[in-house]
Amino acid sequence: MAPFIQFKQFTFKYDAQAAPTLKDINLIIEKGQKVLIVGPSGSGKSTLGHCLNGIIPNTYHGEKSGTFTIDGKDAFNLSIYEKSHLVSTVLQDPDGQFIGLTVAEDLAFALENDGVTQSEMVQKVHDWAQRLDLLNFLNHRPQDLSGGQKQRVSLTGVLIDESPILLFDEPLANLDPKSGQDTIDLIDRIHHEQETTTIIIEHRLEDVLYRQVDKVVLVNDGCILFDGTPDELLKTQLLADNGIREPLYVTTLRDLGFPVEMAEHLSELDQLDLDGLTFDKTSRSAQPLPKEKLLEVKNLNFAYNAERQILKGINLTIGKGERLAIVGRNGAGKSTLAKALCHFIEPTGDMLYQGKSITADSVKERAERIGYVLQNPNQMISQSMIFDEVALGLRLRGFSEAEVEERVLNTLKTCGLYEFRKWPISALSFGQKKRVTIASILVLNPELILLDEPTAGQDKRNYTEIMRFLDNLHTAGHTIVMITHDMQLMLEYSDRSVVVSDGQILADCSPVELFSQPEILKQAHLKRTSLFDLAEKIKAAPLALTQFYIQKEGGAHG
Repeated sequence: MAPFIQFKQFTFKYDAQAAPTLKDINLIIEKGQKVLIVGPSGSGKSTLGHCLNGIIPNTYHGEKSGTFTIDGKDAFNLSIYEKSHLVSTVLQDPDGQFIGLTVAEDLAFALENDGVTQSEMVQKVHDWAQRLDLLNFLNHRPQDLSGGQKQRVSLTGVLIDESPILLFDEPLANLDPKSGQDTIDLIDRIHHEQETTTIIIEHRLEDVLYRQVDKVVLVNDGCILFDGTPDELLKTQLLADNGIREPLYVTTLRDLGFPVEMAEHLSELDQLDLDGLTFDKTSRSAQPLPKEKLLEVKNLNFAYNAERQILKGINLTIGKGERLAIVGRNGAGKSTLAKALCHFIEPTGDMLYQGKSITADSVKERAERIGYVLQNPNQMISQSMIFDEVALGLRLRGFSEAEVEERVLNTLKTCGLYEFRKWPISALSFGQKKRVTIASILVLNPELILLDEPTAGQDKRNYTEIMRFLDNLHTAGHTIVMITHDMQLMLEYSDRSVVVSDGQILADCSPVELFSQPEILKQAHLKRTSLFDLAEKIKAAPLALTQFYIQKEGGAHG
């Protein structure tokens, strides 16, 4: 087929930067193809996306050389309005894409801009809402919907314009595992029904490969390193070499000595011929040692209003030195529980810390017992310099400057940030900023550290850096509690899983035990890792294979 989208010797440099972000890009995407673009943070994949949807050069300016055409036309000469009729973009954060006060208004926005008659507009909104199962939500505020529902609204809002190219910018970053799977199903269905050219930019490679893609483009340092089928890419070491997590079952097959470079259908586990591959080890049934109680939550209830009860009779005990993962679907109450533990909201019920009630704590007092680290470090940072950011909590509490300096420098050493103590925060990477926010919590010396999605949207290098750092804190005696959608993170880096569903605790067990309870997983919008599917396929004990993987990959300790 003739190229539909073509980059030829294409180089782009932002005005504000000294070196090009994209370098000699040669890429052909045919009409109707489904393409996955992957690469580590800062690789240039988002810049590629901005070129596709017109943000470059219409919003972000710079110098370009080479050619970039869509359907034979020079794409750089098109206005954003003209480009919007060719390329529709679904953003990573649906909340940043909503315009209307209701779902119906939001869906109609593009049609209003195009001057569609009201009768045709009403008909189109109804038809598309029906196709994407949104009819019951047309009068709801988009912000009040679950993560998966929001994603459907933002997708419908761009589909209604019937552009020939759909661009998805990290569509799975904020979704629970089941909603992520549903979104990939939906993208696949729309791709086939509308025959759109579909481009997905995403870190979560394994989740996107849940449905077939025509090709994968691997980008790093502004260059295309691979352009071919998923099967061919998975046979190489390119993903590992460039900081992208390969599917869990592929890593495990390598660890088992299976010749993945010779395999057919490597991207589809159910099609993979594994005859002759055996794994006969048994699991080690080490019973966890009883932990001294650190925090006890008794009959915790909370409602934002009388009609909407969020937390319903939560009872939870967290042991000293535990690594605990709180999991569950979007909107289940996980973040509300975190806010209650940190006293950002005032629930009913009681909370004991080392046996003493802390229900009457102020937010300031609670922060000295339980440190809370938000998902996005930029939402926590208020100072321009690293030292000042870490010192802020101590200064607000009236510590002398000599004591502030001693505690801040010690904390920066613990966090591997001492050499940056005089740096501006703007000079740091995302992973380093994350460590600064953890340092600003640690300096107050809380025993329990609570992290909301510590690795969301991170490439493998940042992910590993953050989790190793948290492991070091755990080894140093801190209790680590993580709210996460990442089932692999839960498996590798926690000893215990607490499943929250509809404001209640649905299960409290080890991660491996959780994966062996399909009804709980279904109810909580979670899903097994591909390790369990691999174990079934080769008739191995899932627990033993999981322990083998963790031992080989060096994730969890103890």
